[in-house]
Amino acid sequence: MTRGFIVAAVLAALAPTAALAGVSYVHAGRLVDPEQGRVLTDQLIRIENGRVTAVTPWSGAPADGPVVDWTRYEVLPGLIDMHVHLADADETRNPSEALMHSVGEIAYIGARHARQTLMAGFTSVHDVGCFRAFADTELRDAINRGDVVGPRMSAVGAYITIPGGGGEVTGSARDVKLPDDMRVGVVTDPNDVRLKVNYLFQHGADSIKLIATGAVLAEGTEVGQQELSEDEMRAAVQTAAAHGGWVTAHAHGAEGIKSAMRAGVKAIEHASLIDDEGIALAKAKGVYLDMDVYNGDYIDEVGTRDGWPAEYLRKNRETTLAQRQGFQKAVKAGVKMTFGTDAGVYPHGLNARQFKYMVQWGMTPMQAIQAATVNSAALLGWSKDVGALSPGHYADMVAVEGDALKDITVLEHVSGVIKGGEVVKSSLSIGP
Repeated sequence: MTRGFIVAAVLAALAPTAALAGVSYVHAGRLVDPEQGRVLTDQLIRIENGRVTAVTPWSGAPADGPVVDWTRYEVLPGLIDMHVHLADADETRNPSEALMHSVGEIAYIGARHARQTLMAGFTSVHDVGCFRAFADTELRDAINRGDVVGPRMSAVGAYITIPGGGGEVTGSARDVKLPDDMRVGVVTDPNDVRLKVNYLFQHGADSIKLIATGAVLAEGTEVGQQELSEDEMRAAVQTAAAHGGWVTAHAHGAEGIKSAMRAGVKAIEHASLIDDEGIALAKAKGVYLDMDVYNGDYIDEVGTRDGWPAEYLRKNRETTLAQRQGFQKAVKAGVKMTFGTDAGVYPHGLNARQFKYMVQWGMTPMQAIQAATVNSAALLGWSKDVGALSPGHYADMVAVEGDALKDITVLEHVSGVIKGGEVVKSSLSIGP
């Protein structure tokens, strides 16, 4: 038995004990502080009952709890991905792939995706939709109960979409009847929107996802075409607010993006064809842009190799470069930006590949890290709990080798993950 294996086993055994005992520590060689935009060296993070209670310079090992020795590593707050699809099958060449999986199978698939995401260092996510209604909220609840290993989840329950729109399963024969749980969020007018949004919140949704325009990966829809009307989107925003919730909108086309922002959404997903007017509107209204600027390369490479529908590949080519140029303009304009990848289109666990693209298209490494921590926490409404490691926050953190501010790609290779003070991944060591 190797020393590394023994150390990992000891850590795994100690993690629950430390959580139960209430006090533990992490000794960080370098600590990235996205709240202040700085890096501290040789820091001691004190954890009590799953939350950070103090961050101080190292002055020796404390006697009241075990110390995780991460002195070789750079430590960051747990990362946040604001656009994932955990509770769905992986993307394939089959437009009707969602019909090939039972409800039970989706539950097991979702559990696997949740673990992959957490092990990649993403300790919180916004799950923005699944084809089987409430598969995401059930997964969230299973994680919260401790039945499944995964990140903290905020979930939408189902897509709000027009019949045959970007949030529907399309591409099957005309006489195929979709299961009822795949059409929970299909709407036809503003009143129908109110009814469906109420229904989603009554059954556990945390927020609402609108499909404002056509989608790249849906047959029979065009990305520049607006699908939900502004009145329908406004009805969703108003109804969500009555439940204390908020709304984000999938929107590729420029007019659909602006219509959604005028309707009062808090964020725009994709924003692929955003124009200068849309960027200015986002800045003026404080709307967040959640732009998946890595995804286009994956779709082009793997979709071409595996024979994905030609319509998918065409729409992807029409949006990839435009989206990245819009991202660059939005960053320069000072628009609020979060970190969202559309994980599920590409394999879960590869979320951190996007950091490199965000830096290539205009962000500093610190800005990219802030997008995946403090900015995303703010959009979720979770700033007091996640996205930082100052006292009061959950002790969610990751360890990486190297300096992310010099080479952002080090975030693609996470050496350690702690969630709520419990070590969930480690090849590291316990100090004295």
